[in-house]
Amino acid sequence: MRLGVCYYPEHWPEPLWKEDAARMKALGIGQVRIAEFAWSRIEPSPGEFDWGWLDRAIDTLGAAGLEVVMCTPTATPPKWLIDRHPDILPVGADGRTRAFGSRRHYDFSSPAYFEASKAICEAIASRYGRHPAVAYWQTDNEYGCHQTVVSYSPAALARFREWLAARYGSIDALNRAWGTVFWSMEYRCFDEIDAPVGTVTEAHPSHRLDYRRFASSEVKRYNRMQVDVIRQHSPGRPIAHNFMQLFTEFDHYKVADDLDVAAWDSYPLGALEEQWYDPEVKAKYLRTGHPDFASFNHDLYRGMSKLPFWVMEQQPGPVNWAKWNPAPLPGMVRLWSWEAFAHGAGCVSYFRWRQAPFAQEQMHAGLNTPDNQLDVGGSEAERVAQEIRAIADAGVDADGNIDTPVALVFDYEAKWLFEVQPQGADFHYPRFAVEYYSALRALGFDVDIVPAHAPLDRYKLIVVPPLPVVPDALVRQLENTRAHVVIGPRTGSKTADLQIPGNLPPGALASLIPVRVWRVESMRPNVNSRVTFSGSAPQGQARHWRDLLDVDSSSESRESMQIRAVFSDGHPAYVKHGAMHYLASLFDDASTQALFARIAHEAGLAPAYLDDSIRVSRRGALTWVFNYGPQTHQLSADIPNDAFVVGSRDIEPQGVAAYRTTGATGTTSTPHTTAR
Repeated sequence: MRLGVCYYPEHWPEPLWKEDAARMKALGIGQVRIAEFAWSRIEPSPGEFDWGWLDRAIDTLGAAGLEVVMCTPTATPPKWLIDRHPDILPVGADGRTRAFGSRRHYDFSSPAYFEASKAICEAIASRYGRHPAVAYWQTDNEYGCHQTVVSYSPAALARFREWLAARYGSIDALNRAWGTVFWSMEYRCFDEIDAPVGTVTEAHPSHRLDYRRFASSEVKRYNRMQVDVIRQHSPGRPIAHNFMQLFTEFDHYKVADDLDVAAWDSYPLGALEEQWYDPEVKAKYLRTGHPDFASFNHDLYRGMSKLPFWVMEQQPGPVNWAKWNPAPLPGMVRLWSWEAFAHGAGCVSYFRWRQAPFAQEQMHAGLNTPDNQLDVGGSEAERVAQEIRAIADAGVDADGNIDTPVALVFDYEAKWLFEVQPQGADFHYPRFAVEYYSALRALGFDVDIVPAHAPLDRYKLIVVPPLPVVPDALVRQLENTRAHVVIGPRTGSKTADLQIPGNLPPGALASLIPVRVWRVESMRPNVNSRVTFSGSAPQGQARHWRDLLDVDSSSESRESMQIRAVFSDGHPAYVKHGAMHYLASLFDDASTQALFARIAHEAGLAPAYLDDSIRVSRRGALTWVFNYGPQTHQLSADIPNDAFVVGSRDIEPQGVAAYRTTGATGTTSTPHTTAR
């Protein structure tokens, strides 16, 4: 476990660098990320490089005992490059070219930018690839930020046509797959296909979905180029990219395949403001962030990272980019830091060392104020560093693995498909995935978030939020699993070509749970359907969506098929067949949690019912408890006092405790906690 910080030597007078480096080291910082936005200083004119300042900055940081995370500066192409190649600029859905003057003003499909990026990566990697202070690399910065994954430029269209030809082989195959006979849309050749934008009404859904798939593949191609260049010149040094929080515009699993470290940028308060949460939830967690949002991202990126994942940018105070930007409560920067480590992080890096007094981010806090005084976040980072040293001095294994029997399947294409064909305006796939995750976390479980192609044989409980296209490999895994499997509505509702399966949904999954979805309906936000459950949750609410099920009542299925909940009109709302559980709707939070608890018991797990502001994580030899609430929380007296390595039995508001534990994780109840 180590701490880092984002630093911009080009923003500050050079005599300040040595003092900054010494203060970082004294604070407990171990690694420093630099240069991700420095292209115009590195290459101020075409082919003319100014390496002197960057050489001195790296040497200064290294001399202070700091490890440098060196970045490629391709997120901000300089003005001279845009003037030379204006086709680098992306084109929006409105047909307007997006202008210079901010950042991320490039098109992934631009040949000119691909070559310019390769050249600057070659220059930087060849110069610093073996520098003793450069220990890690970062490619670019926040791929796709500001909605820049999808471009409708001529270059993107040309590459899209090539992508389609490679995918389908022939135009006849494409016409069949898309069903272009509808509305007389048949094509004679790939060059007749335009981008799916600007049409009179809805463009063809399969066309739109394939364009999203293509755009995602362009991100992977571009990142792979940078990774290849760095590996050639800097062998053995891990390469990261800093993904964003719950950003779903490209397939992160495929991009992460080429990286060593999946990092992400954590801004819990900005995320709460910008996401779907109801106003009362936003008010409740205004200055703490939602207890499950950052954790969802931790577990998502942990699952796709070869080395321990990183938080490359951790919010240290108020940000500048949300609609409203509150300050974190005292203690939250420390809590967020430890929460990342508890979920498996190898590094938490704060953004940034010092608040900038100029330009777009001058209202974004840093560890230090603009006049160079340590801010609240800086003091809390210092405390985390002290606690890390104390744990190490005590000889406690805090860097161990997370071993959980619970998996949640998360899929990027599912989000794109539901955007292309939502059928209900509020059918929001990421929201539903997080709500399922939150229900599991409220029951005290650690959760692995995995792609649909991940191995599933070691899990006892597998939860699948709505997954419209179910890969054959996932069907085979579920056929052979001994786990209990929860399947959300709309799962198996489409083929890969975005057509309704011939046997109707859930398609191939009907071999595992013999139901037939013969009709669906979406529900307005102010219209819920009452649901009556069997067992301990007698009544709840169905929201957003209903699958109307025909249940196989043949003699082969009758004994193992159970209807466990019904809608108010008598249609099945939840059915169980063997260890397969099909949910025909999205239920209210309390009902979802009660269902997951019941199914977890059947899977041989022991859920713990946590207060909505308390979360528990287990890593290695330690159990971590986090208090997002306004009251002190008291842990069980069964925990010996000498077991605590961070905090104590009484966890203050926005506090953290960690204690030594033994036994299998995820299978034992969390020690009883009480608020006071």
